[in-house]
Amino acid sequence: MRALERVRHPTRRGVALTLAAVPALVLLYVLVLIPFTPGIGDIRKAKLEQPAQVISADGKLLATFKPSNREWVKLTDISPHVIDALISTEDHRFYEHHGIDWKRTASAALQTFSGDRQGGSTITQQLARNLYPDEIGRAPTLTRKIKEAITAFKIEAVYTKSEILETYLNTVPFLYNAYGIEMAARTYFDKSAHDLTVLESATLIGMLKGNSYYNPVINPDRALQRRNIVLAQMVKYQRLAPATYQTLQRRSLAIDFERQTEPPGPAPHFAQQLRKWLIGWADANDYNIYSDGLVVRTTIDSRLQTMATQALSWQGNQLQSIANSVWGTRNACAAHKDVFNAFVRETPEYRDAKQSGLADDAALKQVESDRHLMQKLCDDKTRVQAAFVAIDPRNGQIKAWVGSRDFGDDPYDHVSQARRQPGSTFKPFVYGAAFENGAKPDDTFVDQPVEITLAGGEIWKPTDDTPPSGRPVTLRDALAYSKNRITAQLMEEVGPSKVARLAYAMGVRDSRLDAVPSLALGTSPVTLKEMVSSYGTIADRGAYVAPMFATRIEDRAGNVLAEFQPARAEQTLPPIAAQTLLDVMRDVVDKGTGSAIRTRFGIRADVAGKTGTTQDDADGWFILMHPQLVAGAWVGFNDSRVTLRSDYWGQGAHSALPIVGDFFQRALRSRLVDPRAKFVEEPETSVFASLRATLDGWWTRLFGEQKKPASLKEKEGSRTPRRTTAQALAPSPAPSPAPALAEPRDGEPAQIVTPHGASMPPLLSPPGSHGAQGAASASGTAVAGAPPGSQSTSALQAGAAPGTPPTPQTSLDQWIDQRMNTPDAGASRTPASGPVAPQ
Repeated sequence: MRALERVRHPTRRGVALTLAAVPALVLLYVLVLIPFTPGIGDIRKAKLEQPAQVISADGKLLATFKPSNREWVKLTDISPHVIDALISTEDHRFYEHHGIDWKRTASAALQTFSGDRQGGSTITQQLARNLYPDEIGRAPTLTRKIKEAITAFKIEAVYTKSEILETYLNTVPFLYNAYGIEMAARTYFDKSAHDLTVLESATLIGMLKGNSYYNPVINPDRALQRRNIVLAQMVKYQRLAPATYQTLQRRSLAIDFERQTEPPGPAPHFAQQLRKWLIGWADANDYNIYSDGLVVRTTIDSRLQTMATQALSWQGNQLQSIANSVWGTRNACAAHKDVFNAFVRETPEYRDAKQSGLADDAALKQVESDRHLMQKLCDDKTRVQAAFVAIDPRNGQIKAWVGSRDFGDDPYDHVSQARRQPGSTFKPFVYGAAFENGAKPDDTFVDQPVEITLAGGEIWKPTDDTPPSGRPVTLRDALAYSKNRITAQLMEEVGPSKVARLAYAMGVRDSRLDAVPSLALGTSPVTLKEMVSSYGTIADRGAYVAPMFATRIEDRAGNVLAEFQPARAEQTLPPIAAQTLLDVMRDVVDKGTGSAIRTRFGIRADVAGKTGTTQDDADGWFILMHPQLVAGAWVGFNDSRVTLRSDYWGQGAHSALPIVGDFFQRALRSRLVDPRAKFVEEPETSVFASLRATLDGWWTRLFGEQKKPASLKEKEGSRTPRRTTAQALAPSPAPSPAPALAEPRDGEPAQIVTPHGASMPPLLSPPGSHGAQGAASASGTAVAGAPPGSQSTSALQAGAAPGTPPTPQTSLDQWIDQRMNTPDAGASRTPASGPVAPQ
């Protein structure tokens, strides 16, 4: 009762206390909100915003990591008409207040209370919203307005008025992915912000009240009216003469519209891979790639990158003209209607037609009546794709990376994302395993029909483009001329498990290999990066070095924040076996399937390589090794049902080889790659090796056998003193039954008596993936790509590919055992997405 009485009859003291309590509560609320607004340090950082730059090994800019399509320009490089229009329209007392215009705020509040909602934000308050949309928000609430006011005061304490204007004009959003006045000027008037006229300036500033509502492209009448209001405001505040206004208000908008796209740069796929990794590194080390001015020094050589891009573009255009004629692209793929109908049945339009109740023929006819849709589908399906990557085998540094013919048309990265059957480029793993077991290049197998019974009872019959001759063929010639029957017999002797283990160890670290006999001919899909990295192991005498693409990271002042060294080399194939394999692969380019390297491109350097072609010419491969550089190319289509349908152009020797040949020809002529460099060859001098060679010679002279007895060579599971990490302690268990996949070949038909499309076990995370990539040094040096908090020093190990073994916890042998013995779970072969470690 007393409380009610006090309310009815308040005392003077009570009224005073009540009046004092209101601002006290407001002040308390403001103090509570201060910690939830950006700090002074964040505001200073935003003031100096500078995106990360990616620099090539030879000092050229490869990419700039901007948060949006924006180009920052200084205030002095912006037309003064823009500034006059902005201040006259948005904040005419800009130079008089300190973040909040109290007069305008009070007027806006009165207008809002009377039912006519008005905005009272100053330019500084708008800048606060633009810079910190998450912290402040955009909801029309009192809390948002207070946060905005607090942040505006902080900005005024850090920025000068000129800096506020410059930052505002460079961060304000316009439509069509244009941020800042410079990109807006280019988008709507095809000129720089420096050259904007009074009318153009008024048009752009008028859009700030509502970009969509006053869009001069879609709503020109509204935009014209709004522009004239801006001009009138300029007259009102004496920034435009009345006579000039009378003349200008009658003129049209004169829009010259063109969407602005961010230039992809010379190595866009490489930059995308680097961006993913750099974001993880920056998060772990408390940096922002968009504002801290990081400078990333990479391994890419811009000159080699240009050569690779030109070579791929040139060959891609040649092959595209062939594809167009084969598929009849001028008439929506009319040349192969049966295959194209399968593509049509996969479209949403066809599914909608079927769901509406139409029969198959009627649904096809309805969809095919849309000529534009059919032509686009045909063009998309028959667009030839290609990829190229070059790696220095001595240190794993990636020197060139081209992920597709055109990043704008196809941003999908065919170097590290696309998994395709490698065909005969996989055969060196078979021969390498054989040479490791003691086989010699002059050992022979009879060229005869081969039938191999698979685990499920199917019969695999590998064939060549010529009938069996019944004559002995040396391993050297079998690899040089890519003989499938000989390779299949060698695979039987070596064993699929050993070949798979060796391939994993030499560089196939991301893809799953099915340890079945047809693996010898490349039936398990892999990436181009894995294959080129593996060939780098051959070129470096059996030592695998994980690919890397960053050498160091600097701040904007040039101080080194992190430095990366090549990953620790892993001896995965004995040097003498790798040396023998390399020598045999020289014959591929000297006289075999890759001889065009010599005859067509005139390359006389010490090189070795291998071609590859898969079933129905779906994939063409070629990889060439030089002591200083290993480069490989893949050619095909995104949909493997589409091929060039040519026994000539479909072969890797004619589709992929010209890309590598043209690249190497340019690189050697420019002396970026030394044409006189030779592979290091050192004879094995151990007592065991000498004794083995002597016994081999005696046996050959006495018996003339093409195969050595078991006692004179290493069987699978036996070991020599030169044990490598790729070898198993004992013969691996037989793989779980799995049908062989389609038979790859080098231009010759193949016969597979087995179902296609065997399922694939899920990819295992190799030791080091999603953690420290590669082994950390004993001193505790952390590794690039490690999770947040794991990097204890700036001297980081070289960026290693995902899955680079070993780690202190898991050895390479253990990891391979785990991968090979994991049961098949039917996982898709499509590449995984998400951040990756340096590639």
